[in-house]
Amino acid sequence: MALDFADPAFLTDPYPALARLRSQAPLSWHEPTGRWLAAGHAEANAVLRDRRLGRFWTDRQPAGVWEPFNTLHRNQMMENEPPVHTRLRSLVAQAFGRGHVERLGPAIAAEANTLLDQAGSDFDLLADLAEPLAVTVIAELLGVPAPDRDRLRPWSAAIVRMYEVTRTEADEAAALDACREFAGYLDHLAATRRAAPRDDLISHLVAASDGGDRLSGPELVASAILLLNAGHEASVNALGSGVVALMRHRGQWERLLADRGLVPAAVEEFLRYDPPLHMFVRTAAADVTIGGVTVPAGAEVAALLGAANRDPAVFAAPDTFDVGRDPNPHLGFGAGLHFCLGAPLARLELRAALGALLERMPDLDLAVEPPQRPTFVLRAFTEIRVTATVG
Repeated sequence: MALDFADPAFLTDPYPALARLRSQAPLSWHEPTGRWLAAGHAEANAVLRDRRLGRFWTDRQPAGVWEPFNTLHRNQMMENEPPVHTRLRSLVAQAFGRGHVERLGPAIAAEANTLLDQAGSDFDLLADLAEPLAVTVIAELLGVPAPDRDRLRPWSAAIVRMYEVTRTEADEAAALDACREFAGYLDHLAATRRAAPRDDLISHLVAASDGGDRLSGPELVASAILLLNAGHEASVNALGSGVVALMRHRGQWERLLADRGLVPAAVEEFLRYDPPLHMFVRTAAADVTIGGVTVPAGAEVAALLGAANRDPAVFAAPDTFDVGRDPNPHLGFGAGLHFCLGAPLARLELRAALGALLERMPDLDLAVEPPQRPTFVLRAFTEIRVTATVG
């Protein structure tokens, strides 16, 4: 079968079609996109881990038009393989690991509670909690001043729209503008921190760029933008889809109310059951055999994370939403060399937000069925109206 990534019915609920694809062929050729699709857990996991399959950036053409987009992606760790990836990830990880994530824990919980205080009893879970919380967390980590933070989400949303299988010329124009503006802003912020360092991630990235063959100026900006984009897009959409799943499975919500110790497991189930990222593409540097199928050198192969996360060969009752699921070896954060660097921060944020909702709004419910965003790669709702008694 050939998946239709533009079919509204598929975008609303891709899982039945993904299950059919997986049962017919865990790894198959998809003529419309010219890619191999890995729908089985073992096959998707192999795609993400096999070092013969990598990310090899090629500039979009015409280069003069696409220069802002190309510069950001050419210098990101996500679009590179070793030794460039090793150098970039190591430097960012060093800055990321200097206690920044741990120190944010109390602040994240406090911010979640403040946002719920402001939300009232009828609000949009995305616009009033998930988005401002995620932007505040990643902006605080990086050191983006509070007055500038409202600019981050629109820039990020415009850039990540480029990763969809289907997009319009208007989407492309908006992404180019966002790349140009975002890079200019981060370049200015880096210069400010170079002159007056603070205890934030941008200051530490600036320090990592001074002296020797380390982070170049474009690499610093690209790394910061990657952390901003990946850091809050995934958190926003994972919280949204997870809470919607809880509202549609009231027994699981009641289970969490009775046992808050299940919150960490529930967050992992959010990432398995309806993950925020559904596709990650690699290119074969040599012929690679996966699941008995040979992907030829030069071909692209996409790991379908949502399909892999519901593989019955790995997950019992895979279409069942179970907040106590254990074990839960989902691929929501990827795997292998490009495993999500921000996974600890995302988990911290999701646990804090879910804990605040359970504590403050035990009668939380959907006001209306939420509309699905018409995208596949980054799966999300456009709005999630909820009602609750504020406690």
